[in-house]
Amino acid sequence: MESPLQLLSAVEAHTAGLTGEDTLIRVRAGVPGLELTRAALQDSAPPGVRLVEQGAGITRASSSGRDRWGVGDLHSGLVQRAMLGRLGHRELIIIDDGLATLTLLHQLASDTPVPLVRAAAPGGPLRKALGLGLWRLTRARAAAGKVLVVTAMPLDEELHRRLTKIGVKVEGHRFEWLRAQPVTESFPEPTVVIGSALAADGLIREEPYLDWVESLTEEGPLSYFPHRREGGAALERLARHPRITVRPNTIPVEMRLRGLLPGQRVQALPSTAIPSLRLLLGGRDVRVHGTRVPGSWWTAAASPELRDHLQSSVAKPVSRVKPSPSGASASDPQSPRSAS
Repeated sequence: MESPLQLLSAVEAHTAGLTGEDTLIRVRAGVPGLELTRAALQDSAPPGVRLVEQGAGITRASSSGRDRWGVGDLHSGLVQRAMLGRLGHRELIIIDDGLATLTLLHQLASDTPVPLVRAAAPGGPLRKALGLGLWRLTRARAAAGKVLVVTAMPLDEELHRRLTKIGVKVEGHRFEWLRAQPVTESFPEPTVVIGSALAADGLIREEPYLDWVESLTEEGPLSYFPHRREGGAALERLARHPRITVRPNTIPVEMRLRGLLPGQRVQALPSTAIPSLRLLLGGRDVRVHGTRVPGSWWTAAASPELRDHLQSSVAKPVSRVKPSPSGASASDPQSPRSAS
């Protein structure tokens, strides 16, 4: 796993019985926030989960002794190279990585071959060739009934239908394991703002974004939870504001904010955290509000396609994939197997 959300999603997949009784989760070393998340989960991880730290390399799927091979980022060139070779009977489990998972699923469901590369970093001809090869490999796995997606993201009915047509199995979750864990943090401010990396990544202009955050204090003090790629002068400016408390960047907001109380609200620009927190805080009178990015904020680095994709997280879904009543994979509900 290469991000805190991927790690948390892998634990949820195990708890739902989708990865077998023995799940080995390899956690990439040196990723900001990931080590803290691993440490937070180490003692509370459910039975059967083992967390091990791994360097930059990834175990090749063809050499793994596991029946199931889980990946959190199928757009990663490292992951794609590790998948080259004969996979035999192994099932591929795609672990939730937020909005990136939705992009991946739309690519897999395409009627025409699409390289599995990120829109923001498509790479050159060789990178696209590798991504195209993985599209074909994954589609072949799906046709053989060997691809399972585990996600908390909302999937519309049309996308779900197209995935089912090509053989991809989809299991939804609502962070059932995380909901059952004791709350360890509380925040008194009436407003919580989830920081965005859009400015740090050069996709929007920083000044109007910071002005927007500061304007939210007109209704009272707020807690600001920076994205792990934010830093420098922007956070220093927000920290100087008398009504803004900048919180340290530690574990995922899904883990930190699930104890919010009725009447508190969450504000964010387009983000994976919006649908996640709507699941976790639903029914508790905590409003999770996503704000669309105004057109004047975008820079030339954000393509129209990327803008539309990001903005999609703001709207509340009309339908979503429901969790399986049994929590077991449709491929073999009676016979748990191992995964890594």
